[in-house]
Amino acid sequence: MSVAVVNSAVDQAAPDTGDALDALANHILRNRFMPCPPPDRIFVGDGAFLPIGVEFLKWFVRVGNLAPNERVLDIGCGIGRMALPLTQYLDSGTYDGVDIVPEGIAWCTDNIASHYQNFRFHRLDLAHPIYNPAGAQATIDLHLPFPDGAFDFVFMTSVVTHLCADEVRAYAREIRRVMAPDARLFVTAFMLNGPAREGLRAGRGALSFDGAAPGPELHADATKPLGAVAYEEDFLLGILLKAGLRRFRLPIYGRWSGRVTPGTSFQDINVLRIDPSLRSPVTSDVR
Repeated sequence: MSVAVVNSAVDQAAPDTGDALDALANHILRNRFMPCPPPDRIFVGDGAFLPIGVEFLKWFVRVGNLAPNERVLDIGCGIGRMALPLTQYLDSGTYDGVDIVPEGIAWCTDNIASHYQNFRFHRLDLAHPIYNPAGAQATIDLHLPFPDGAFDFVFMTSVVTHLCADEVRAYAREIRRVMAPDARLFVTAFMLNGPAREGLRAGRGALSFDGAAPGPELHADATKPLGAVAYEEDFLLGILLKAGLRRFRLPIYGRWSGRVTPGTSFQDINVLRIDPSLRSPVTSDVR
């Protein structure tokens, strides 16, 4: 199947080396005063906490074109894994993080927002069977507490991988509303396509998705369906497109599925922009 993109001339990108951003990344990793949370309070997934945040800072800048003066929204900010490196990058820009886990918001408010006036954290009391089972509001009824067009750069890292399709639709609708006209949306996901399914069927995947199973939405563990969710690529793009968001560069496919030619990220990376007119789409069969 073809995948619609706005600019098919943009090749898959990966962080380069040897410039000021690398120097900043190394400085952050060596900074012993960086207020990282204690290990027993980290609930945002596997891997080294600060190095993963630094890795994504590079992706945000080099693939998402994030500038230091932009207004940033972090959907699913957790306990500050992405926010901490951004404190060293955003100078005249601002950061707002939202999450459904109260402990994460409390830690970030006490340890990050108290030192950086341009960083703010907000609790969304949305129900989730794993992260907030007693939430007061269904995610499909989501309303982000921000005005229209408030952000230049929005990102969702490891969020779509824990949502059902209707919840992805709700987030897409609200994100589109709060994006400024030239804003970008950076999204990571587990996207199913031919090479990803082949890797899963061959047993090379890092997660227990059944690469032969039909349907646009797969779960790694049927007993905990929102523990890890994979979507057919065109199905996920269709949800985002219906909200007025179109991928404007080719994706960076990650290692999660065991595909033969992965990029250097773990999850698949997409960057989208608002495209209300949806005029003259260019298609690409890249997989």
